[in-house]
Amino acid sequence: MPERASDRLVRMLGMIAYLERHEDVPVDQVAAQFGVTPAQVMADIDTLWVTGTPGYLPDDLIDFDASSYEQGVVRLTEGRGMTRPLRLGPREGVALLAALRSLAALRPALDAERAAVLDSVIAKVQAATGDAAAGVPLDVELKVGAVPAVAAAVGKALAGRRRLRLRYADASDTVTERDVDPIRLVSQDESSYLIAWSLAADAERRFRLDRVVEATVLDEAAGEHPLAADSDVFQPDPSSGDLVTVRLSGRARWVAETVPVEHTRELAGGAFEVDVRVVQPAWLRHLLLQVAEDVLDVRPPHVAQDTAAAARAALEAYGPLLATTAEET
Repeated sequence: MPERASDRLVRMLGMIAYLERHEDVPVDQVAAQFGVTPAQVMADIDTLWVTGTPGYLPDDLIDFDASSYEQGVVRLTEGRGMTRPLRLGPREGVALLAALRSLAALRPALDAERAAVLDSVIAKVQAATGDAAAGVPLDVELKVGAVPAVAAAVGKALAGRRRLRLRYADASDTVTERDVDPIRLVSQDESSYLIAWSLAADAERRFRLDRVVEATVLDEAAGEHPLAADSDVFQPDPSSGDLVTVRLSGRARWVAETVPVEHTRELAGGAFEVDVRVVQPAWLRHLLLQVAEDVLDVRPPHVAQDTAAAARAALEAYGPLLATTAEET
């Protein structure tokens, strides 16, 4: 999946902090530090070079030494105070405290060390917020989307390292039963997911909690399974759905950042292609109609034909309304 803009922003802010503490760092070393390619580091530096504080005059911009840059070495000469300690206002502190307290819903997935870190952060933010913290309820809950019985069973299985039996409705609304070893709960966008090891597939799988029809804690202990490095990022199941390739103009770049795609290919002129695994054709139709002006090609052809037919049907539905409006005028 292509990098999200928010992930890139976090890396670039971290890059400024790193370069504030290290002078004359080779591009390869910066790339190794942040786990990206040297080309990506250069792209990040080019973006930071035209970024700064309000005013955006030359003296307001983040700056680097140009001669070092040309030699493949990064030297930050002006960070514009990006590494100064963050000072939260009362409203920001209250919002952050409420968000931290809401994590109690995911607490069963935390080990002792991470739970201690969460408690420490909550205590520090509460102290920094002062009297305003009194307005934040102590029982703020994160909406996980699961029915209470399912949420309770998942939490019990995670806390006790027990195996789960799930009745699960997939994206095509097919209900199956499977035994899994729960690993972690994660929350992404508006949904929460259980990352677990599926015994039938002998592989890691992600289950959306609001699609779990029933969850039963079994007597068997859950096995130990390593968590994949990209487990927190949604990956389409290659065993389900059809693979569709969509070519888009650069204006639709948000599609590559927000839609779970399998591959992205950059093309000349700023265009790009994405490969999307589609289980529900209606979802893809909606997406293509949403970015219709920026769609350059769709493969296989029948997908394009289906979307075009949907667009024509929508226009024809407006025909009687337009005729009535014309008669009235």
